[in-house]
Amino acid sequence: MTRALGVSWPIEEVRREFPALERTVAGQPVVYLDGPGGSQMPSVVIDALANYWRQGSANTHGAYITSQLTDRLIEDARAAAADFLHAPAGATISFGANMTTLSFALAEAMSGVLQPGDELVLTDLDHDGNVAPWLRLAQRLGLVVRWAPMLPEGGTLDLERLLGLIGPHTKLVAVVGASNATGSVTPLAPIRARTRDVGARLVVDAVHWAPHLPIDTAAVEPDFLLCSAYKFFGPHGVGMLYAAPGAFRGLAPARVRPQVDTPPECIETGTKNHEGLAGLVAAIDFIAGWAPGEPGSRREALTAAMERMGAYEAELFGVLWEGLGGVPGLTRYGRAPDGGPRAPTVSFAVAGLPTPTLGRILGDQGIFVSAGTFYAHNWDLRLEAQGGTGAVRLGLAPYNTLAEVHRAVGAIQEAVRTAG
Repeated sequence: MTRALGVSWPIEEVRREFPALERTVAGQPVVYLDGPGGSQMPSVVIDALANYWRQGSANTHGAYITSQLTDRLIEDARAAAADFLHAPAGATISFGANMTTLSFALAEAMSGVLQPGDELVLTDLDHDGNVAPWLRLAQRLGLVVRWAPMLPEGGTLDLERLLGLIGPHTKLVAVVGASNATGSVTPLAPIRARTRDVGARLVVDAVHWAPHLPIDTAAVEPDFLLCSAYKFFGPHGVGMLYAAPGAFRGLAPARVRPQVDTPPECIETGTKNHEGLAGLVAAIDFIAGWAPGEPGSRREALTAAMERMGAYEAELFGVLWEGLGGVPGLTRYGRAPDGGPRAPTVSFAVAGLPTPTLGRILGDQGIFVSAGTFYAHNWDLRLEAQGGTGAVRLGLAPYNTLAEVHRAVGAIQEAVRTAG
């Protein structure tokens, strides 16, 4: 066991699990700070994908062994996802291509229970995957959209105003669990309490929450919660939708006629990504494997492992935040590490240095970051209103190191100095 910063975390052992970390650019190892757009995959996940193909892939419900193995895999994946989200059973988990695709399917399913004049509450901080489906539905049905704004510093929701928007005509509140642009975590308990008071459904985008903090649907009690496996070491093409028991009652998902009309299958259109589900199970078990000691159940292991990972990421992020704060002309978006719960993600802009230019400069040095709007469309519109043009985003993962953080901050400082 090695010690990084003040938190015990076996960073060298962790890094050996990720083949992509061996890539170099310009003679230097790549620094992957693009985790908010998708994490790297460990070898066990890559192997799980290949092993599914090697055993003989098959569709479901056949009277032969490879089909039966696929049926079993789907149930195993539902059980693993239920443990990951602390859901009561695998039957509460549906699969789709990604969070956005499932959100559109969910919005379509809800079209029959909403009437002209019903109100939806959306936020200025959400990824558009939790906005566009509801806007489309509102336009089609004549629904009223209420917008929950951000606080002036642009990194957190104005919770007081959000709660004030929820009233007797509110039928749905769609809110982000953790912002993929600023890392801020939304306090969901008061929102859940308010939606219960008025009988509104709560839909939570947990895509950026899932890689960094344990998700507990038993505590939050959302009606629906969505995330995607490629953000927490899994493959692309696997989205997860948690639906509370009874949440689909009265809804009419679009489906082919032979498909069953009960959850979790009722919203799953077409053949699922079976190899991707094998990768999902492997990713969840990979996370659980970093729990200290002997935790017991997979859920207990997942919680302990993610708390351990989160402590490491948080301390590393403190160094990153402080380092960026010392760069002349650089504006950080979001709350400081000591300002409340957050994911280890920060967006920033530098006066006089276009964000796409800075992104290219860093990429050419093997420091991979995102530069743009990150599909947080309303957040970007607010930046534009203040004279901004998008942002550069850095996001940490458990395989990042202190040396990588210092290298990234140094490269940003040099780029700003040269541009000036």
